[in-house]
Amino acid sequence: MSDAPAITIYTTAICPYCVAAKNFLKSKGRDWTEVRVDTDPAEREKMIARTRRTSVPQIFIGDTHVGGYDDMMALHRAGKLEALLEGAGA
Repeated sequence: MSDAPAITIYTTAICPYCVAAKNFLKSKGRDWTEVRVDTDPAEREKMIARTRRTSVPQIFIGDTHVGGYDDMMALHRAGKLEALLEGAGA
């Protein structure tokens, strides 16, 4: 998986969907970079500018904005998430 795209998740400490997203990615054997927006207002501003959303989690696979947990699971159910995780695009 060395050429698989990096995963970035914008999260807060008390977000059950953030936990669910991380548990799902862990079940897929994937690692991610977690950006806590509750402890760093500058990162929250960066997330909002990048996604135009204020809710967490916001998930990026490579440069692709997947969205939140529900968005990621919808991609998974549609059979498109695995290709994205492998770097093939959605």
